Amino acid sequence: MTAVLEVRDIAKSFGGVHAVQGVSFDVHEGEILGIIGPNGSGKSTLFNCILGQLAPTRGEVRIDGRNVSGKRPSELNRLGISRTFQLLQVFPQLTVRENLILAGQEHKGSRLGRLFGARDAGLGAAADRMIDFFRLGHLAHENAGGLSYGQQKLLDAAMAFMAGPRLVLLDEPAGGVNLTMLASLKERLQAINRETRATFVVIEHNMEFVMALCSRIIVLAEGRIIAEGEPAAVRRDPKVIEAYLGH
Repeated sequence: MTAVLEVRDIAKSFGGVHAVQGVSFDVHEGEILGIIGPNGSGKSTLFNCILGQLAPTRGEVRIDGRNVSGKRPSELNRLGISRTFQLLQVFPQLTVRENLILAGQEHKGSRLGRLFGARDAGLGAAADRMIDFFRLGHLAHENAGGLSYGQQKLLDAAMAFMAGPRLVLLDEPAGGVNLTMLASLKERLQAINRETRATFVVIEHNMEFVMALCSRIIVLAEGRIIAEGEPAAVRRDPKVIEAYLGH
């Protein structure tokens, strides 16, 4: 079976600092993969190499068997690769619904089409479905800037899935979210995976969140994979306990 995402021997150095050192893994359709590790383990650098934010020193990234190494983030976006960032990317002056429509436009149509097409770019119905799915109906016409931080995180996740992407990479989705909203976020992410076979990769510091959400975990330390497997096995791995979970 061809993997949705193939990462092959990715390495990234900054001068004499080797942030990522020969990382390889696959992500298959319908999988939720978690990538964890202590601060400085190379998680964000790896994500940015996969997503075209950084040019890797060596290695290759493939989507559905196609080499996409070196492509810009906007090109990857049009190929159906979506992401969230540690820092929220919502537009505070726009409503929840408008934010979703804008997110959908990033995957659809030309600049002229956006200027002269339908006011909602033909994405209104899709935005309403995503609002319902992520249970944001009571906030649909509220400006995003007026939402709580947890609600904005939920909106940020909904925006990432707006266009039915082939692959979503979620960067610290649980960061700063209270326990009640965190449970809602986890439940909605599990639901979208279950109901649409959405494929996504999560990097996260919240161990309980990522262990409960993901079917497989990769652990990085000093730019290398030190463990990989089901959450329960990873949690018991002595190398993981020493490098991260035991701190």
